[in-house]
Amino acid sequence: MKDVATLAGVALKTVSRVVNDEPGVSDATAVRVRTAIERLGYRRNESARVLRSGRTASIGLVIEDVADPFYSSLNRAVEDVATKHGSLVLSGSSAEDPVRERELVLTFCSRRVDGLIVVPAGFDHDYLLPELQAGIVTVFVDRPAEPGLDVDTVLCDNTGGARLAVGHLLAHGHRRIAFLGDSPSIFTARERLHGYRRALTAAGLAPDEHLISMGPPDRARVAFELDRMRALPDPPTALLTGNGRLTVATLRAFAGATSPRLALVGFDDFELSDLIVPGVTVIAQEPARLGRTAAELLFRRLFGHDGPPEHLRLPTHLITRGSGEIPPH
Repeated sequence: MKDVATLAGVALKTVSRVVNDEPGVSDATAVRVRTAIERLGYRRNESARVLRSGRTASIGLVIEDVADPFYSSLNRAVEDVATKHGSLVLSGSSAEDPVRERELVLTFCSRRVDGLIVVPAGFDHDYLLPELQAGIVTVFVDRPAEPGLDVDTVLCDNTGGARLAVGHLLAHGHRRIAFLGDSPSIFTARERLHGYRRALTAAGLAPDEHLISMGPPDRARVAFELDRMRALPDPPTALLTGNGRLTVATLRAFAGATSPRLALVGFDDFELSDLIVPGVTVIAQEPARLGRTAAELLFRRLFGHDGPPEHLRLPTHLITRGSGEIPPH
């Protein structure tokens, strides 16, 4: 910095003001300082800046699986917001394992991240209380924290989205509508099942437990459950799948089936869904908006906002492409 000041012919304080975008420097002087910085290849000492500010300019992000397109989109949105605020994102995948979630969170805390964004895998978050008391800002996203942990939370309207999907199938004449959901331990899976049940009940139809299957979104389970449902005396004519991976597994099962195809609405949009014939009708979330909203809440807290915790629920919307409009056969 001394070399920059000498070359630009200004005081050290003037260089500091230019580097930190502080007022009080004329445009002409700022140009001279920036020219000197460029010529000398000067870089600000981030370690010293962090020591002065008490921050590490980093945040921790715990998601389910970075390979899942939904969470990779959420991750990217968090990174974009963090970059605008001069922060790095340390991220890790919990793989739906509460023990791994805890290990990741505590590892990030030991590295003194300024804040955390967490997609929770477990129900017990007492381990976070000491970190919160120590000043670690935390936002939960996609799923809420346990009831006793009141922090900023950003969710999607899972129940409303499932009701919208079932209502769409009902409007096209279907009365035997099946539901394939993810593991019932997952908050979003339970909420979507709840929305499915509510929509049928509101239409005067009793949910048939034989048409409901909850479990991991692997191809073998999905194919088995579809075969089981189709073998029922009164089989389904339509299907709601609970997430993108279940929808893809269902499409694979459809490809090898000889029986008439079910009408299909999938929860979550996915790549190439519009190129399949017929195109896949979906309830679309906005994972990027989820991530962006959570990150903006986090940085607002980091920059001094001290209002009560916010609990936001983002809307979903229906995209019709053909598969959800197939009439009952």
